Amino acid sequence: MALAIDLRPLQPNRFAGIEPDVIDYLANPPSRARLVELITAAGLSVRDAIRQKGTPYDELGLGDAALSDDALLDAMLAHPILINRPLVQTDRGARLCRPSEVVLEILPPLPGPFRKEDGELVTGHAGSSTP
Repeated sequence: MALAIDLRPLQPNRFAGIEPDVIDYLANPPSRARLVELITAAGLSVRDAIRQKGTPYDELGLGDAALSDDALLDAMLAHPILINRPLVQTDRGARLCRPSEVVLEILPPLPGPFRKEDGELVTGHAGSSTP
């Protein structure tokens, strides 16, 4: 399961032979329970799972440290653009894949090296790469 607009983390998934289910979280936001499940599985706090750039974060006053996790989740569900992405989940766990190679932590070993969209060569597993 991936909540993604940024598709870069999907490249190593596909290279590893895994065709991900991509969910357009803006059109089909997750339920509150699913969002909490993904945030928890990724080892994030609710605040860490909020996207600030290009969102109504500031105008909604979400930087207020006094806001509870419930209030932040309410805002994320009312404005799905606030959900930081891409959140990717595999049988090996969930991660917020920023940077995109974080996805390697939850993939089986890759069958060989591949080049990312920016040309960087990625080899091995768990994010080991060579320039």
